[in-house]
Amino acid sequence: MTASATEIQSRTLAGYADASRLRQVHDRDWVLERLPAEPQILVDLGSGIGQLLQAALERFPSIRLAAGLERSEHRIAEAAERLRPYGARTVLHRADLTDPEPLPLRPDAVTMTSVLHWLFPHEERIFAWVSDRLAPGGRFLLTTYHPARDEHGLGGEDEIVREALTALGTPRADVPALFARAGVLPIATRTRTVDDLAAVLRPHLAVAGHRERDAVVTVESAEQYAHFHAATFGDYYSRLVPAERRADFFRAVGEAARQRQGERGHVSHMPVRLWELTTH
Repeated sequence: MTASATEIQSRTLAGYADASRLRQVHDRDWVLERLPAEPQILVDLGSGIGQLLQAALERFPSIRLAAGLERSEHRIAEAAERLRPYGARTVLHRADLTDPEPLPLRPDAVTMTSVLHWLFPHEERIFAWVSDRLAPGGRFLLTTYHPARDEHGLGGEDEIVREALTALGTPRADVPALFARAGVLPIATRTRTVDDLAAVLRPHLAVAGHRERDAVVTVESAEQYAHFHAATFGDYYSRLVPAERRADFFRAVGEAARQRQGERGHVSHMPVRLWELTTH
């Protein structure tokens, strides 16, 4: 059976530049506003296709080196092409942020946007890594999402997936057990509460301040959201259905989002926090 375009996109995480406009681009601009006045060395953790690095290089001529750490080889390839005009001012490393390797840099600015939940339950490793490398007086700017979750730990994108699975024939009450059997930990569970995250941070970094806003996602069509989901979450959720039903799954996710948009005026709505962190 030939894979659909959305299935292929979920495997390669393609199309992220367009998909990120629905949510992640707002984090990028928010974070850039809080960088030091004249940053010298910037490290972006989970740098994706290099959008934050590119925006920072354009905004801050003082940056001598902008380094990205990213796991996906597909995204690194896209980032390399995007950052090619900046020459030696950029460097990209393929890295697993749950087990980060030493890096011979002393950045005065480190960023991580919309990534931390993927590191659960080992977030302390990246916090220790940053603490060891951040230059004196440097800042680590981190964004985290905190969706409300139910007694099963589902919330945010998990809810949209639950609605899609229900539309495909899984009884709503059976969805949490389906997550468990497939080994898919709900994203809302991966996203710790603010208090829990503060406790994980505390041994490694000090909270110099924080800001909060509501992240509201709206969508123009079911197809747009299906592509957003595939580019953002890859095949994480599609493992919940048999291979032959994955094209149906992505369509159902898009349709669930479209229905939410029509009923509520938005697809999702959750608080997001920008942490400003320093070394102790």
